[in-house]
Amino acid sequence: MTSSPQQLDMIDLAAAGELAAQLRVDSIRSSTSAGSGHPTSSMSAADLMAVLIGRHLRYDWDHPGNDDNDHLIFSKGHASPLLYSMYRAVGVVSEEELMTGYRRQGSRLQGHPTPVLPWVDVATGSLGQGLPDGVGVALAGKYLDRLPYRVWVLCGDSEMAEGSIWEALDKASYYGLSNLIAIVDVNRLGQRGPTELQWDLKAYARRAEAFGARVLIVDGHDLAEIDEALATAADASGTQPTVVLARTVKGRGFSEVENQEGWHGKPLPADMADRAIAELGGERSLLVRGPLPDPAARTEPATSRSEARTSVPMPSYSPGKKIATRKAYGEALTALGAARPEVVALDGEVSNSTYADQFAKAYPGRYFEMFIAEQQLVAAAVGLGVRHYVPFASTFAAFFTRAYDFIRMAPISQANIRLVGSHGGVEIGADGPSQMALEDLAMMRAVQGSTVLYPSDATSTAALVHAMADRPGVVYMRTTRGAYPVLYDAEEAFPVGGAKLLRSSPADAVTLIGAGVTVHECLAAADLLARDGIDARVVDLYSVKPVDTETLRAAATTTRGRLVVAEDHHPEGGIGSAVAEALSEGDKTTTGTTGATEALRISHLAVRDLPGSGTTEELLATVGIDARHIEAAARALLDER
Repeated sequence: MTSSPQQLDMIDLAAAGELAAQLRVDSIRSSTSAGSGHPTSSMSAADLMAVLIGRHLRYDWDHPGNDDNDHLIFSKGHASPLLYSMYRAVGVVSEEELMTGYRRQGSRLQGHPTPVLPWVDVATGSLGQGLPDGVGVALAGKYLDRLPYRVWVLCGDSEMAEGSIWEALDKASYYGLSNLIAIVDVNRLGQRGPTELQWDLKAYARRAEAFGARVLIVDGHDLAEIDEALATAADASGTQPTVVLARTVKGRGFSEVENQEGWHGKPLPADMADRAIAELGGERSLLVRGPLPDPAARTEPATSRSEARTSVPMPSYSPGKKIATRKAYGEALTALGAARPEVVALDGEVSNSTYADQFAKAYPGRYFEMFIAEQQLVAAAVGLGVRHYVPFASTFAAFFTRAYDFIRMAPISQANIRLVGSHGGVEIGADGPSQMALEDLAMMRAVQGSTVLYPSDATSTAALVHAMADRPGVVYMRTTRGAYPVLYDAEEAFPVGGAKLLRSSPADAVTLIGAGVTVHECLAAADLLARDGIDARVVDLYSVKPVDTETLRAAATTTRGRLVVAEDHHPEGGIGSAVAEALSEGDKTTTGTTGATEALRISHLAVRDLPGSGTTEELLATVGIDARHIEAAARALLDER
């Protein structure tokens, strides 16, 4: 039977030992009850976490939104039985919830932690992400909040093979994030057997030190050593991040599974669980509250994120003037930054091409250079968002593919981030296919709850940058390398989910749909068709997701189902797919202006073959998405009559 709760405040090391045993027992109980989970991976880190929450983590558990709270991130997200057992130990998760909710449908105690729990900053479970996210939180603490909270991250030794971990340590060292502490649970065993370095802590130390970290090596089951190391790590007066390397034993506390292969991700059967709990001294009900944050520890006032917003004087562009949308992005972001102190920018060492350098020059204290480390670029944006900043992260569109796992995880973290990819499509010209990002729209459309924008001119770009700031979730904008004529007056509105009709009349015979560079090609194709008296409707599909189904259906109705979609992207998953999916919902026919029922006929022009180098004009023609090919596709649809 579980004993009556006993509350302990700021525990001593003897009580920490009892707490560690409780955490092990509860990790076993919850995972056995659920029939799944990672108890042995939780047991190895129980001593580390018992000392941390009982003696060093400054946290007001009843007020998780307290700005002075430390942050605790389980990069080792599969150790969720340990985390949830910690929550029971501090009194925010009940015995009943732990035992009947873990890994069950509808429960907030999911298989890996997510921010559905108010004490969880970011979702983890895809290894190698918690520490990079922690860098973003620590950046906010040191440079923006200017608060003395620490960011503690529990890492597993298997994820130390991930490049993203070393990107994180590199940037943490570059920015002097002494408020970031990585605790590495070196238990030697991964999923299928021994890890790469096993218990070679000296090798781990050499690597971490090479990336600029201060390294502390401890026996992860010696409470006094752990306590001393965490006290040292908590001192953030230096200029280095700290890595605590803890030698631990997987399954610690139950002799039948300690340091044994084959137990990763497996709950103990009920009979083994009973023996393990008995060996650990039985069930306990300690209620532990460690140190609270101390507002007096602030050395200077925190930067306010709630200052009254001023109106945003967005840049204005004269119709006909040629402006690259990437340049308009930089100008609009800089204007937005003047009115919104919570807006911050990041870039991947291409800010003179994405034009994020304009923001950097105007607000150097709110700009973070991530260099060529796109995983850390996105992760830092997620971490800054944890602290309620509004991050815009930019790089070449092609390079976001390197960070796709971080982008995919962002909605699970309930993160609000804005990503801007420049130099998309064959339009970039001579650089060739390695730089062309012919899959980015599909990639971003597939992200849960995402918004995907692709403006065609400077005016629409500026308006959409403004809209992005308050748009929840992952918001992606694709910008264009070349300069193209401004199409819209400054007063035009560009709601997310909308589209623009650049040419339209009741006599339109065919609809031409483009986004970004192909909008200009569609306009040129409409001019070519007009020479022969053919009226063409031109749609600027600047919002690729959500898409303007109403405008598309109206166009299909007017032009009797004849649509040409042209996109500077592979045919899979981009603009053509967005149009086809919107129009395929429900009836696959449309009623024309004459009352006749017409089948939808979509001619889809996209980059179907591997492109090479060349001029913009040559490449648009070669891949078949220039004005001449759009015109020809329109005529082919009309000839079907």
